[in-house]
Amino acid sequence: MTEKFKPYANEADVLRIGELEIENRVDRVALTGDVVLTKDKAGLALARELQVLVNDVVKALEADKQLPEVVKVKAARTVKNPFA
Repeated sequence: MTEKFKPYANEADVLRIGELEIENRVDRVALTGDVVLTKDKAGLALARELQVLVNDVVKALEADKQLPEVVKVKAARTVKNPFA
């Protein structure tokens, strides 16, 4: 990874590993898309990037001494477009 992605640090960071998009939030890390780990050097490089990401997520979760049992996610709501 070229930049350091700090899980749960902000609401702005987005990282890509292959076609997998990792979106940072303060209460979750969202993974969407897919990554194909081919049996070659390119697949190995992607697997290593994914391993670093997952290890960083686990470390961040383990370090939080007040980790809740479950995060309650608010339902999305539709609002009027202020630019329409």
